This record gives sequence, structure tokens and C-alpha cells, in this order.
Amino acid sequence: MILYTYDPWLVLASVAISMMAAFTGLTLTQGLSRLTKGQRQARIVMAAIALGGGIWSMHFVAMLSMRFPVLVHYDILPTTASALIAILLAGIALLLMHFGPRTHARMGLAGAILGTGIVTMHYVGINAIEGCRPVYEPAGFVIVGLIAAGMGAAAIGIAYGRRTRRNTLLATLVFGASVVVVHFSAMNWTDFVEVSRAAFDAPALANAQIALIVLLAGFVISGAFLLTAASLLDGPAEAVAAVEAMPEDTPPAVPAAPPDPASKEGEPAPPRIEKPHDPAPAAQSSASIRVPYEKDGTTFFVPAGEVFALRAEGHYSIVYIASGRVFCPWSISEAQKRLPAQFLRVHRSYLVNAARVAGFQRRKDNGYCLLDGSPSLDRVPVARSRIPELRAALGLT
Repeated sequence: MILYTYDPWLVLASVAISMMAAFTGLTLTQGLSRLTKGQRQARIVMAAIALGGGIWSMHFVAMLSMRFPVLVHYDILPTTASALIAILLAGIALLLMHFGPRTHARMGLAGAILGTGIVTMHYVGINAIEGCRPVYEPAGFVIVGLIAAGMGAAAIGIAYGRRTRRNTLLATLVFGASVVVVHFSAMNWTDFVEVSRAAFDAPALANAQIALIVLLAGFVISGAFLLTAASLLDGPAEAVAAVEAMPEDTPPAVPAAPPDPASKEGEPAPPRIEKPHDPAPAAQSSASIRVPYEKDGTTFFVPAGEVFALRAEGHYSIVYIASGRVFCPWSISEAQKRLPAQFLRVHRSYLVNAARVAGFQRRKDNGYCLLDGSPSLDRVPVARSRIPELRAALGLT
């Protein structure tokens, strides 16, 4: 067996790259609900490249920190494949979270896929080494796989449990740490034996070439990290709705009007959006009440009757209409006060227009409202405690 040592400075550099990539990738996923489908897809690609590229860069910086007593090279094909695998699986995990309902099962699956990307990238990347050959202990595959899946699920659960800066930072620490822990845990169950260089015929990259590639990747990740950090500090905190389709019994107390984000020290207020001053909903019909929404820097209005549902997004909300989904300056609590009685609070995060409900599906602990003709939201989760009120409004009791 070959004995090797580590350069501690490069080990620290690998940890830093992992954390910066995690922060960049997770921050890029914030606020996607306000974007069009194409824009969301583009941002997910960028986030996947940041996360996958960070996994790959961390791995090879850590490999460069290893001091072998023999000359080693890296086969080009598996080295390239390892980066593509990490980016692809990170992208799949993010697509699961941003296209479709965010159930616990879906979040767990996305986390497992993300963890699988880390493990697969590691073993494909380490098999690229030439000049020595890795020898694995079978138990390592199982243990490292469980660690990766568990930490990946934890990172996704934290990042998407509540879409706040605090959760993004916590998820960054968990995901960044998972890449490092998986790598060095896998190395703990891996030994190396010397192999003659003549045994390898494939084109190979020397350590200096790998170092140059990783250096360029590190510069890109560092630049993206600085840009996303500056963007996050410059704008208001993003808070997205609670996990979709999650059963819940009691809604939290929500203030009648959203607090002013500018009141938080160090956080500038977002551009002020003029809101209509409607009289009390009880004195108006749904045809006369209009819901404001923002698009391309302009505030528009849509009749309440044309709204399918509203979903809470921090102190604001997402409104689902026939043309898709749009950003509304009302909080979900304010919308509930302003809109007519046909809008029912069926979930902590949702108001649904009963006139737009095409069907009701009962589950063991919760249910779903099926919407008629909504292009962006085909069903709305109903909390167990809200089912009797909804059934009464729909004439089912």
C-alpha cells in the first residue's frame, strides 16, 4: 500500500470552495417563483453548475492536497465525466424542487439524488487517477452513501423548509460540509497501490494541468459567490411559502399588514409598490375587487374573480391567474381580509377561489382542491383542520 500525506492549506482551500459553491448554488434558487418558466430553468442550470462544479472542484483540490511518493496523472475521460455527473444530478434535484409540489417525499428524493451526485462524482473522479490504483473497502460504499443521502436530504430540507436567509446559510453549511465529509470519509476506506505508468494508454492530465483547471474553476466560483452574496445583501430577504402539500392543523398568527422590511437594521426596503385602497370586502362583489400584481416594474390589476389561488411568499404572495403566476404585494393575511368570502384559507400558505375549484380529493390526513384551467397550479393542498369549512363552501355537507 502507498502511504500519502495531506497539504493542510489545500485541504482548507477545498473546504472553502465547497462552502462558496454551496452558498452560490442555493442562493441562485431563491425567488424563482417570480420568474417565468424559461427564466427558472436558466437559473436552475446556473445553480446546478455552481453546486456540481463546486463538488468537482472540492474533490480535485483535495486530491491535489495528497502527497504521493509516486508520480500520478488523471485520465481525461473519467475526470470530465465526474464533473458532468455532479452537475446533472444537482440539476435533477433542483428541478424536483422547483417544478411540482414540494412534499416531504419529494424533498427526501431530491436530497438523496443530490447526495448520490456527490458520491458518484467522488468514485468516478478517484478512478481517474493513474500511477497508482485505488483499492476500496466494501463497507465504505454503504457508509459513505448513507452519509451523502442523509446530509443531502438535510440540506434540501433546511433550504426549502423556509426560504429565508438564515435557512440558506444553514443549508450552505450542511451541504458544503457534506461534500467535504463524503470525500474524506470515502478516502478513509480507500487505499492505493502502485501501478506502472506503462499500464495506462489513455490521454492523461498531469497534476499541474489539473491544478490550472481547478484554479480557473475556483476563480469562477469565487466570483459567482461574491456576486450572489452582494445581491443577497442588497435586496430584501426572500421568504417563500411553507412546504407545499404538507399537512398542518393550525395556521400561525400572521399580522394583518406586512411589516416594513426597511425596519430591519442593515436591510434596505424594496421598491415601494402602490396598492389599491379597496373598501371592506363585505361591501363589494368579486367583480369590483381587483388584485394588484407586479410585472416588469409596473403594477397591474386583475379582477378577483379571475384569480385561481394565492400562495404566501413571506410578506408578499404569488397569485395564480390564467396567464400564469405573478407577484402580488399583499401578504396572504392581507389578501384574506380584502378578498370576498369565496376565497377560503385552506392552508397556512394558500387562499383558494372556491368558484375555481373543479374537484376535491380527500386524503388520509389532508386533501387537495383541483383547480379548473390554471396553467401553473393544478391543485392546492388543504390542511386537515380546514377540510370541514371547504366542504361546506363547496356544498359537500
